[in-house]
Amino acid sequence: MKAPRRAMALLAAALSTAGLAACGGGSSSDTSSSPAASTPTTAASTTPASSKTVGATVGPNGEKATPISALTLTPAQIDKVKAGNYTSALVWHQSSDFVTAVSNGARDEFAQLGIKVVAETNANFDAGKQKSDIETVLAKKPSVLLSLPVDPTATASAYRDANKAGTKLVLLSNVPTGFVAGKDYVAVVTDDLFQMGKHAADALAQSIGGKGDIAYLFHDAKYYVTNQRDQAFKQTIESNYPNIHIVAEKGIADPAKAEDQANAILIKNPNLAGIYVTFAQPPAEGVLSALRNNTNTTTKLVSLDLDEPLAVDMARGGNTAALVADEAYALGQSMAKAAAYGLLGQKAPPFIVAPAVTVTKANLAQGYMQSLHQQPPKAVLDAMK
Repeated sequence: MKAPRRAMALLAAALSTAGLAACGGGSSSDTSSSPAASTPTTAASTTPASSKTVGATVGPNGEKATPISALTLTPAQIDKVKAGNYTSALVWHQSSDFVTAVSNGARDEFAQLGIKVVAETNANFDAGKQKSDIETVLAKKPSVLLSLPVDPTATASAYRDANKAGTKLVLLSNVPTGFVAGKDYVAVVTDDLFQMGKHAADALAQSIGGKGDIAYLFHDAKYYVTNQRDQAFKQTIESNYPNIHIVAEKGIADPAKAEDQANAILIKNPNLAGIYVTFAQPPAEGVLSALRNNTNTTTKLVSLDLDEPLAVDMARGGNTAALVADEAYALGQSMAKAAAYGLLGQKAPPFIVAPAVTVTKANLAQGYMQSLHQQPPKAVLDAMK
């Protein structure tokens, strides 16, 4: 998910030192399939006809993924929710285009359900502030709370207070320590993690003609979201593309240092066909800077999440070949629908995922609309001309 440079670096540092109780292992040993993994919806298909499904997305505690399309409400259920005069609060981890899209999706769905949004906060990746935000929001007695916990351990007590107040909790991508689905929270909603990584592998393979040496820069922290996406990329390359070889593999513990790491890799491997970077801002931006510093115009770069500098580079025909994103607006809509399940006393799937969207130069504007429900930034539109 997209994050400001400083905030993402702070988060990565926190994850590396403290770890996340909500994090599970990647999908390297999971060879099962799920509806979300086998039937993704993308803006552009790059999957080769002979590709294999080598894994599937699983939740923080190993839950099977359920696609967002499975969440449905009957007219009678919607009317019942409307009659409840319920309220909601959005307690976010940061401010970004991604969060704005999630909020917009949630607000639009809440409007359809007659649920009033009484508060929205941004913790800027500060666990202490998020705890304070939750306390402040609970004074408004919201019926439901949508949130991404900054630190699942440090903020757990605050979310527990929400439970005690009778507020229904729907989570984005992360789960407070010790919380149990269906008991302490309604559901967790996130990307189709395996498909994000798989689509990135397919996109990079297509951009380099299915052969060549590549570098693999993964997130060196225990976080089930990035871990599964990264491992899915590597598995797909190794399973589906025998003529592509990972010759440089480096973990990124501090995203702000990705440029230096990329410089070292490029010095040793000046003829790389491609590079995969765990997420866009700031590590992939740093890798793009390293490519430019090395006057490298041929190595193709693929990363995860929409990002303006990388999108501009893509539009101009630069190193960036593709960005794989999630449907952020749809994530917000699904969180609101899951909240309605909780209010109705209806059991929701514990782990819900949104499809992956492969964005290339050919479908840049469409990709922004599908992911964020908005047109690309002006700089990107200008670069497309």
